[in-house]
Amino acid sequence: MEIHIAKDPAQLSENVAAWISNYILEVLQTQERFTLVMSGGNTPKQLFGLLAKAPYNQMIPWEKIHFFWGDERAVPFEDERNNARMAYDVLLDKVPVNPDNIHVMRTDISPEESAAEYEKLLHTYFGNEALTFDLVLLGMGDDGHTLSLFPGTAVVHEQKAWVKAFFLQAQDMYRITLTAPVVNRAACVLFMATGAGKAITLKNVIQGTFDAEKYPSQMIRPENGELHWFVDEAAASAME
Repeated sequence: MEIHIAKDPAQLSENVAAWISNYILEVLQTQERFTLVMSGGNTPKQLFGLLAKAPYNQMIPWEKIHFFWGDERAVPFEDERNNARMAYDVLLDKVPVNPDNIHVMRTDISPEESAAEYEKLLHTYFGNEALTFDLVLLGMGDDGHTLSLFPGTAVVHEQKAWVKAFFLQAQDMYRITLTAPVVNRAACVLFMATGAGKAITLKNVIQGTFDAEKYPSQMIRPENGELHWFVDEAAASAME
């Protein structure tokens, strides 16, 4: 595991954009496609905005990237809370991607059907390969959740299914999410975390004893891949 500390959220986004673009170019030297899992939330929004501009909009071979999502709220695509909608607005509509390579978690069918469809798609892509995604972008909430793996939910401990749908009582909505087993088979996982509100949680997730029931982000431990944490000074302030 590598921890990268930036001065503030703006610097962190710049650092991650540079790191990702270099990593994509490096991976594409030995293969024809790059599979990327997108994240929702405010921190990735800043990052996506940067990737949509020079030099990254020209540096990155966008047509070779296949886009997936880590999780989705079961709200219509038109709803501003929809993670895919945000990615389109900020990045995907602004760079030359191949529309056939964009795989949103559907919200126009039932959450259970959407999860089953996504799982089938992932097995088509990765089959029995040792590794799944080339890069998974993740955030961490103040409560230690990542993806839609929230503290105290059964999906945190899912061992078999790659995608699950469930009703999240606290938010009164259905969520569709990738699970730890498929993410832990990725070649690389990159967490982004900013702000003093995450400092104690981040310290516990990285340096504390293992307690995934309380801190689901601890479930993400790539088996044969890299794990990177990009954090700002405020988020890192409690770590020793």
